[in-house]
Amino acid sequence: MYDVSTRKRALTLVAQGRSLNSVSRETGISRAAIRSWQHRLEPLPRMASPAPGPPADESAYAYLLGLYLGDGCISAHPRGGYHLRIACSDAWPGLMQLCREAIRDVRPGIGVYTLQKQGYAMVTSYYRHWLHLFPQHGPGKKHERRIVLEPWQQEIVDAHPWAFVRGLIHSDGCRITNWTTRMAGGERKRYEYPRYFFTNVSDDIRRLYTDTLDALGVEWTHCTRHGNRYNISVARKASVALMDTHVGPKH
Repeated sequence: MYDVSTRKRALTLVAQGRSLNSVSRETGISRAAIRSWQHRLEPLPRMASPAPGPPADESAYAYLLGLYLGDGCISAHPRGGYHLRIACSDAWPGLMQLCREAIRDVRPGIGVYTLQKQGYAMVTSYYRHWLHLFPQHGPGKKHERRIVLEPWQQEIVDAHPWAFVRGLIHSDGCRITNWTTRMAGGERKRYEYPRYFFTNVSDDIRRLYTDTLDALGVEWTHCTRHGNRYNISVARKASVALMDTHVGPKH
């Protein structure tokens, strides 16, 4: 038996977006007990603003987090709640579909629709608690404020790093083919090689990307643009092969 304060603490951690696994490890309470408290009919101590539980699909959330940090925003609805919007280029219909699927997997049952713009579409979803799932939201542009993951978000990224990298590449990255020429046997020949680029003006978001690449053993370098180190390049053959296996080009 657990007292009310113990139950309240565990449910508060879950309401903050923590996974049942992490709350169980921290509190010593079994996942089954915590899950049963979430569904009990008897009233528990009420919180001023009920918050959602953790993402239903953590891998989908890691991917959606990458999309949000690159090309996403959250806006308030006049009657309460929030819209999550992810900008997707018309050139990549497969990306739009993956975005829609990720939103539905993170929060099954919510609506997702597309607002067509000139050359791109906004994949949009209304949900009362998007701010709890994306606490990086704030006034102004992302690169003008600090972007740091909450501990529960970092746990998810650590568990699903490739999904996070894929979301970042699908938003602000690309896979391209570079070429160069070399002399071989007295003849100049053209050689082509693939590489991945990720471009974002936020130092914090670039650091989240490179920290994750480091954890995955992917080698990367900075490339300057107009004197600024906005571009992250992955060009080493072994590292490109890893990226091809787990990320691949947009489609």
